[in-house]
Amino acid sequence: MSIMPIYIAPHSVLKKVAEPIEAVNDELKKLMDDMLETMYNAPGIGLAAPQVGVSKRLLVLDVEQPRGPDDEDLPLEKRRGKPICFVNPEVLWSSDEPNVYDEGCLSLPGQFAEIERPKKVRVKFVNYEGKQEEIEADGLLATCLQHEIDHLDGVLFVDHLSQIKRNMIMRRLKKWTKENAEDLADTHIL
Repeated sequence: MSIMPIYIAPHSVLKKVAEPIEAVNDELKKLMDDMLETMYNAPGIGLAAPQVGVSKRLLVLDVEQPRGPDDEDLPLEKRRGKPICFVNPEVLWSSDEPNVYDEGCLSLPGQFAEIERPKKVRVKFVNYEGKQEEIEADGLLATCLQHEIDHLDGVLFVDHLSQIKRNMIMRRLKKWTKENAEDLADTHIL
């Protein structure tokens, strides 16, 4: 497994609609493994393929990993909770009941905003082994799934905000990226 560079907004790959995946094969499994390692290393709880420059309908997440203040120093192999890989995920149903979560994103480092999304979703996908599955999710898992599926459609969490709030975050991101460019050089595509 290897750690991949993460693309930072406003890179154009993040705004493209990702292509469907035809089959789960060894090459795709390696990509999933590399994406998981990249996500844990970042550290994050979700990562979509466009965020690592691959315009394919693939995402990985792990909302059950240790996330306390002391857990960032854990070795990568100890950060795993319950990772799930989603190939060609599709939202089949979403609840009318909303949920608000303070979202961040590995492609918008250091930026956060409260985003309202459906509290529950049912998602159809192909798993790591190439088998069709459905999952019903609520709370953080539902939020994370919707956030990452948005990436596959070229949508960032800031696209759910008013233009004023979105512009403010993008200006802060530009400043943050400039201030941290040296630290990001090996791990991010600016």
